[in-house]
Amino acid sequence: MKHILSVILRIFLFLLLAAVLELNHNTIIGWILFLILSGLWIFLTERYHHGFLLFLGYLVCFALVLFLSWPPVRNVPAVTCKDPEKTEVITIKDGDLRGVKTEDGAVEIFAGIPYAKPPVGELRWKEPQDPEPWEGILEADHFAPMSMQEVNLPIYDSLAQIIGYHDYRISLKDNYRPPVSEDSLYLNIWRPADLTENVPVLVFIHGGSLKSGQAWYEDYSGEGLARKGIIVVNLSYRLGVFGFYADEELKNESPNHTTGNYGLLDMIKALEWIRENIAAFGGDPDQVTLAGESAGSASVSALCTSPLAKGLFRYAILESSTVASKEPPHSYRSYEEAISSGTQLKERYQVSSVSQLRELKAEDLVKEAETQHHITVDGYVLTEDPYISYQKGVHNETAILHGYNSKESGPFILFSHANMKDYEERIRRFFREYADEVLKIYPAKTDEEADAFWSEIYGAIYFSYPHYCLDRLAVDTSIPVYEYFFSKENGRLGPWHSGEEVYAYHNLPNGSKLYEENDYRLSEAMSDYWVNFVKTGDPNGTGLPNWPQNLNGSTLMELGEDIQITEERSLKLYEVLDRMYGWGE
Repeated sequence: MKHILSVILRIFLFLLLAAVLELNHNTIIGWILFLILSGLWIFLTERYHHGFLLFLGYLVCFALVLFLSWPPVRNVPAVTCKDPEKTEVITIKDGDLRGVKTEDGAVEIFAGIPYAKPPVGELRWKEPQDPEPWEGILEADHFAPMSMQEVNLPIYDSLAQIIGYHDYRISLKDNYRPPVSEDSLYLNIWRPADLTENVPVLVFIHGGSLKSGQAWYEDYSGEGLARKGIIVVNLSYRLGVFGFYADEELKNESPNHTTGNYGLLDMIKALEWIRENIAAFGGDPDQVTLAGESAGSASVSALCTSPLAKGLFRYAILESSTVASKEPPHSYRSYEEAISSGTQLKERYQVSSVSQLRELKAEDLVKEAETQHHITVDGYVLTEDPYISYQKGVHNETAILHGYNSKESGPFILFSHANMKDYEERIRRFFREYADEVLKIYPAKTDEEADAFWSEIYGAIYFSYPHYCLDRLAVDTSIPVYEYFFSKENGRLGPWHSGEEVYAYHNLPNGSKLYEENDYRLSEAMSDYWVNFVKTGDPNGTGLPNWPQNLNGSTLMELGEDIQITEERSLKLYEVLDRMYGWGE
């Protein structure tokens, strides 16, 4: 019996350490050393019976194996198939480049194309500059580094994928870590291999609270929509302190007297690059739609009223965020607050000038992402709050598709669920003199009700109410506007924040047990809506349920188990928020 128990414990330990190697994406050499080490451990344990000492030695040697086979930093390939077929050479202003094709040859990908000069050294916190021309052929077959951001241990990201997304695929092809760098102003282009000229273009801006994220994540990869006949461009932009630090000294040295919106300036530079170069890829520079999710959507919202973005795109898609409300709840702050925060940063690093800050390592400054990840009214990119611009009828887009998910709050309250002990306190802390009204709308009697109500209220404050505001502003400005409500449950992320992306961008993995047949039907419909909107500014098309323009804000197009018109569920709360924020005053 004792021997059997010992064998079971050995097997358990072996599987646990193997899981650590897999989740940490260690290299093949690590697996080889681990198997040799494990065989030696079992042999010595059986022969010499010094169980505890051999156990300790096994763990110490495993730690050494873990270190020796640590996943290297390597750029992510544009396609995963071995020796992919190359595309024809494309000539643009800055040089020649060549991409790669998907395994079936249906989509061509041009990855890691520079749209600006690296914003490093003296160019840190300056407007993006034109990229340097190159000689020869640029092999655009790998994605460029992520913009500078704090990164986790690989095992942490793997566990987050399992716990948050319920989705993890064992593979020996991903035993590396994607790089991060200040040198990150690159974009990626997906186009159908059989495209004709003047194809509509979708430009996608990734989310991540303006402090994290990358331009190639599989949920919003451009491959899915390229298969439906449009060109998709994803781009990287400066994040955190590198993209949104504000300082009066920087404003004074800028020829445009701007500071604080470098990330937005990068997006505008990319849009200018697209306007100048996309025709070489078969795209129509006059038919560009700008899309984004979360903080990327907040950025789209800002660019909709930026004078610098005028004429660079036609339509706008905003998923799960906007800064068009009177007091945007996130990703936004006043100029005074931005300058004050910048001054405090200098004090923390004990420097007195921007030149001294530029001498600091990016790896040190990146820790300031939490304090510097907000859009501001700088007088150049944004001349006033978007809310005010819309009231004046000032905007760049001619049609809007936007919306939110039924469980937006999911990842944000994952570790802070409400109960009857703190429910009322939370309501009173946020709503103050309006708290009694909110408690009447959401009268929780049990812990379950308190948690469910707080989840809905949190989602409304930070996500759905700003969309309600945008909808009314668009209607008042006579912009065609189509609003959705995504509610589809599945075995993965469901209708949590960002859960709609994999459907809308037509990237549901084939054969996944996390999705059912109705998920694939919904993805076909949603991606058709998105593609139709990119082509015409109207999501409707043959074979799709009719999606009417949202003329009053009280009804939405539900994209869920069924596709149908549904009532806005939080109108009573919105009435309170209108009075609380002074809507229309």
